[in-house]
Amino acid sequence: MAQEDTNRSRKRPWFAVGLTMLVPGLGHLYLRLWGRAVLWIVMTGLGLTLAAPAGALPNAFAFEAMLAALSALTVGAVLDFFSSLPLESVVLLCGVLALCIVDVYLMALRRNALVDRAERVAAGEQPRQCPNCGREVDPDIDFCHWCTTELAAEKE
Repeated sequence: MAQEDTNRSRKRPWFAVGLTMLVPGLGHLYLRLWGRAVLWIVMTGLGLTLAAPAGALPNAFAFEAMLAALSALTVGAVLDFFSSLPLESVVLLCGVLALCIVDVYLMALRRNALVDRAERVAAGEQPRQCPNCGREVDPDIDFCHWCTTELAAEKE
């Protein structure tokens, strides 16, 4: 896994958030989190399907119908669609979008932390680990902030 982490590059969390605000799941694609991207795209589509009033979405998912719908997609059409939704549906869709934004931001931070750790290990720095839980701990404190186990002071 360490070899996999060293081949990764840092990603910009706010850029991923911006992509996600355009299309939920797009920020996850930027982070190369394929499974999560598909999950958020499906959840957004499911939310739109459940939230849309009858007749607002095409009944058939034919390729021609999808192309026609995308070609007619304008800001006014989107605003008209959302203004026709009941408040519960708007809250549902905003909630899905908010969760997707939080997820993509946290995943970008996590990815960058893994890349930083891999670079430190590659540079020869050995991270200090807790003997109880095995997680990386801050070298300046004398207990594990994950499981609160007291750490023995290292001899210099």
